[in-house]
Amino acid sequence: MSTRKCQKLWGGRFKQEIDPDFHDLNASIEFDKRLYEEDIEGSIAYANVLCKSGLLTEEEVQLIENGFEKILNEWRTNQFVIIHQEDEDIHSANERRLTELIGDVAKKLHTGRSRNDQAITDTRLYLRKSIDKLYLRIINFIETMINRAEKDNDIIMPGYTHMQRAQPIKWSHWLLSYAWYAKADLERLQEIRKRVNILPLGSGAIAGNPFKIDRQLLATNLGFDDVTFNSMYAVSDRDFVAEFLFWSSLTMIHLSRLAEDLIIYNTNEFGFVQFSDEFSTGSSLMPQKRNPDLMELIRGKSGTLLGKCTGFMTTLKGIPSTYNKDLQEDKEALFSTIDTLNNIFLIVEKALSSLTINKKKCNDALTTDMLATDLAYYLVRKGLPFREAHHLAGKVVNFAESEGIPLCDVPLEKLQKISHIFEKDVQCIWDFKRSVEQYDVIGGTSSLALRQQIDSIRLWLKKSFVQSVELHEDVD
Repeated sequence: MSTRKCQKLWGGRFKQEIDPDFHDLNASIEFDKRLYEEDIEGSIAYANVLCKSGLLTEEEVQLIENGFEKILNEWRTNQFVIIHQEDEDIHSANERRLTELIGDVAKKLHTGRSRNDQAITDTRLYLRKSIDKLYLRIINFIETMINRAEKDNDIIMPGYTHMQRAQPIKWSHWLLSYAWYAKADLERLQEIRKRVNILPLGSGAIAGNPFKIDRQLLATNLGFDDVTFNSMYAVSDRDFVAEFLFWSSLTMIHLSRLAEDLIIYNTNEFGFVQFSDEFSTGSSLMPQKRNPDLMELIRGKSGTLLGKCTGFMTTLKGIPSTYNKDLQEDKEALFSTIDTLNNIFLIVEKALSSLTINKKKCNDALTTDMLATDLAYYLVRKGLPFREAHHLAGKVVNFAESEGIPLCDVPLEKLQKISHIFEKDVQCIWDFKRSVEQYDVIGGTSSLALRQQIDSIRLWLKKSFVQSVELHEDVD
């Protein structure tokens, strides 16, 4: 059994060691160990500004950098040994190991720094990198939808409101509606990144740093846009975490709605789409089953992520100002949310790429009662006010329903009894392709409007990708 004495970073004022069960509750190393790279990155940058303030020599900084290089390699090769009795978190683990490697010089590194500003700096660094990775992942997701929209732009299907057949639309128009949701999600993510990329390091535990370190230089070296201007705010602010969790919840809700549509369209009753075997599952009892489990999991995990957002915001609601240990709860919610989003966007992109669209089923689902609005438009084009045209078209629908015949089979003489404006040319409206193509203003479902949609979102994606690359270059 080891006789190593447990030495906490904060333990000098205590006579007794911490209760082992409380230690396990208090420790966050199993969650925040994934911040090892960010913790080392921030520590090296901090060592350099301590040197400029005369608190470390250049030789000591070199020792620290060399030590951290070894520690970084140990983490990357899974050789770092966590001492659970001593390593409460990633910060104490890295500092303990650095002390083992370079001796007392390591003990100078924490001068003026608190785990309060260290932890939040690591979190911001990690989230910034995660946002950049997610950003590229969502760009790929949007491009996949655009490519499918171009490939299948000749398919016409029913559009639904209130889950009732409404008007004919292009299948591509339906798919692109979710591309626009994703675009809005990306724009919101860009805004969140700006608020994430503010440096809190140099705020100490609560009152600031007394050693005249150059925080602006520290921010520049770590790729931050600016520094915080209030130390109490800096160490306790987790709004950016809450905002990211809310963004994640809203983004997952959009994916959940896409999944729900595809689940419905995948049923035998609809038959519009079919998932490939790679993204389907079967039944342990019923051999014929092909289940859309991927889409159901997306729908389910949207609720899980929403719960994490709600839970963390409830945590924030109950704490007083500055740092409190409750804030440690940000890591579990943040990390699991990031992992879930990365995984889902990767898989749903593959699933959409391999999705089969049944053009015949989509076409067979079209019924002429969906052209009742076109019947009203026909009368409008003959000079009738829309409200009156709508009323007369409704009478035609009522007659067709009472007779049990399709709308297109209502005899011309009956139409003319309803309104003398109807003429033989009314027959031209019973054409689904013609109906779709009339919606050619920006935002419509015609071929021209679809082309405008695709060109517009492609141009935006190109600019966004360039901006993302520039951000990566600036941070690197």
